[in-house]
Amino acid sequence: MKVLLKDVNLFSPDQNIDENSTSVLLEDGIISEIGGIKTNDANVYELSGKYVLPGFFDMHVHLREPGREDEETVITGSNAAANGGFTGIACMPNTKPAIDSAEVVNFIKEQANNHLVDVYPVGAATVGREGEVLSPIAELAEAGAVGLSDDGVAIKTASILRKVLEYSQMYNLPVIEHCEDESLADGAMNEGVNSTMLGLPPLPSVAEDLVVSRDMQVAQYTGGVVHIAHISTKNAVQFVREAKSKGIIVTAEVTPHHFTLTDEAVKSYDTNYKMNPPLRTQEDVDAMIEALKNGTIDCIASDHAPHSIEEKEQEFQYAPNGILGLETIVGITLSELYHKKVLTLKDIVEKLSVNPRRILNLSPIKLSVGEKANFTILDLDAVWTVDISKFKSKSRNSPFDKKLLSGKSVGVINNSKMFYNNEFINI
Repeated sequence: MKVLLKDVNLFSPDQNIDENSTSVLLEDGIISEIGGIKTNDANVYELSGKYVLPGFFDMHVHLREPGREDEETVITGSNAAANGGFTGIACMPNTKPAIDSAEVVNFIKEQANNHLVDVYPVGAATVGREGEVLSPIAELAEAGAVGLSDDGVAIKTASILRKVLEYSQMYNLPVIEHCEDESLADGAMNEGVNSTMLGLPPLPSVAEDLVVSRDMQVAQYTGGVVHIAHISTKNAVQFVREAKSKGIIVTAEVTPHHFTLTDEAVKSYDTNYKMNPPLRTQEDVDAMIEALKNGTIDCIASDHAPHSIEEKEQEFQYAPNGILGLETIVGITLSELYHKKVLTLKDIVEKLSVNPRRILNLSPIKLSVGEKANFTILDLDAVWTVDISKFKSKSRNSPFDKKLLSGKSVGVINNSKMFYNNEFINI
């Protein structure tokens, strides 16, 4: 099958490609021609003014399968990813059972087989994510795990972290850390004036800072590779910046809710504003934005965390942490960072496509003749309103429902498949 993407802006900062009003011809999912193309036997998509970019990758997604298929499955999560503009995702190991064996890695890969979206499991760093015994790291790596994490909790002790970092180097796997000191982690929202006013159990920012600091020191000692998940405090950002300046191999990600929302939102007692790390202060939000601008934060990830309506409707302090993110991350990023001139389009492609793949040691996407088509197609100026009833996710727990956004993904292409106009098409 031939597909012609007509009159697009082709953009790939990794390859120094910036071509306006060109066309891309695909044959059986492969880029066969770029330029002024004339053909009478192709399915033509008129995409004037749209941007064709290297396929976006979200490196922090919770798919819930196995264990909580009522909240999300590999397929529904992948559908949500395609709808949100992503051609690849990494799924975190806090499933039931945890992703701590080759069997679970293979199960997830089988579920994702033949989907447009590539799904890469992250293996648990310790058995059951309990922080006591190392997972079979060689087995996980051989099965296809792309990182190690006990996400949901930090790796329990410096001793275990040291061993994980040492073993992970043998298999070229980054260690992805949820940084939170367990002894301080029993709160429901950020500690501060608002937690006192609202009478909610506080979770202090120092809980994150302590573990980030610990991880930087252990990474320096072992020479290991650490990636800080969903960073949220100004001090944690400063620790990462200092570590990078010392040559410590560390990267970091931030979520849209942590660079747009503050703990002021919790005054509504809406549990869709309950997440971990919790929403912080405006000072912390400003630090996230500055760190995105100066490169301290390498990528933007959703921390997509589906929950059932029944669970989220509990009292605030008892409701589970987490919100959906796959179907709003691109729109929020474009609205709050691109259109407000915080980041350029080059920066956004790096943080949503290039850097996540680099961190996970995945092959970069090439927009070149002969390469497999792996594209995200953006309309930078589309004005739209978030409608959770139209989400592809099984769950609906988003604080961004009815939010007006500027810029969105209008389609994705990968694995000889296209998602466009709300349908999957074989190409």
